[in-house]
Amino acid sequence: MKVAVELSKRNVDAQTGGPFGTAIFKVETSGKNNNKSNSGATTTLFSIGVNRVVALSNSTLHGEMVAIQMAQKRLNTFSLRECGVEYHLYTSCEPCCMCLGSTLWSGVSKIVCAATKSDAEAIGFNEGPVFPESYKALESAGCKVVRNVLQKEGAAVLEHYRKVGIIYNADAE
Repeated sequence: MKVAVELSKRNVDAQTGGPFGTAIFKVETSGKNNNKSNSGATTTLFSIGVNRVVALSNSTLHGEMVAIQMAQKRLNTFSLRECGVEYHLYTSCEPCCMCLGSTLWSGVSKIVCAATKSDAEAIGFNEGPVFPESYKALESAGCKVVRNVLQKEGAAVLEHYRKVGIIYNADAE
């Protein structure tokens, strides 16, 4: 989670995009490597993404979307499902409705979130229709959901962005 939050902070500080960062880790459950941190699994950083909406004039370039696109491009497939391999998505803030849908269809087996939807909406972002059922749908599809990991750190980046950034979808419905 520290990687995702740091990406969001650096994106704001460099004025290259919004306060949202994502890291996807590849977790090999059948490999034999010394980088073990997940019950004998090998975990490596596989893909990253930061929000680039304003910088590139593209409403779909949220941190999660960019990280998923890069991971799928790297694998040359539309799904992050492989035998003996899992992909875990860490995001600096709970996803908006678009990013939750993308997470569902991406094939990641775990999503871990820092700041909350309420934290993002408190500074003026409109996260769209995200409901408790949205997370239940992810879990029903086999994607484990973990929330509020380093929530205060993620929310602090949002608060910093409120002072220096552009809230680009405040009036969206």
